Amino acid sequence: MTSRKFVAILLVGTVLDAALFRGVPALWQAKADPAPIVHYAPAENLERIDVALINEAKVSIDMAAYVLSDVAVIEALTRAADRGVALRIYLYEDQIRDYGKPYEALQDLKITPGVEIRVKSASTPLMHLKSYTVDGRVLRSGAANFSASGLKRQDNDLIILESAEAAAAFKRNFEVIWANGGGHG
Repeated sequence: MTSRKFVAILLVGTVLDAALFRGVPALWQAKADPAPIVHYAPAENLERIDVALINEAKVSIDMAAYVLSDVAVIEALTRAADRGVALRIYLYEDQIRDYGKPYEALQDLKITPGVEIRVKSASTPLMHLKSYTVDGRVLRSGAANFSASGLKRQDNDLIILESAEAAAAFKRNFEVIWANGGGHG
């Protein structure tokens, strides 16, 4: 092959490559989601981690909570709604207690504009999730209930995935349980 033909082929290949893949990062330049971050109670105070994550929300939080009785978490959710963050919270009926400070905080949250709460009936199969998404980009999940004991005293984990794909997978499931959810809380 002459050097002229080689240069012509190289030039055509470069032009095609630029035209076909303009704006598409090369495989080696594509950014992968960060590794999941795993936290463990009681060695760590998971309540602080949840509150900090909720405080970062700017647009939306979708939460499925078997138990939601930790006052600091409920107050962080209320502050998020006060900032204009849209909140959808799906709770399990059998775990809602109608007494004490957690109940009062939950009642305050329920009347906050931008908050919608649905409750799954205890007469249906158990809903045991402890997960939420923040702004469709972060998923929080794990064994830790949103209770003082679950977040601070029990052997539990809390996993944070900074992944729009993981958040979207949760959202797809959340939409199903939300649509099938029982009454409003």
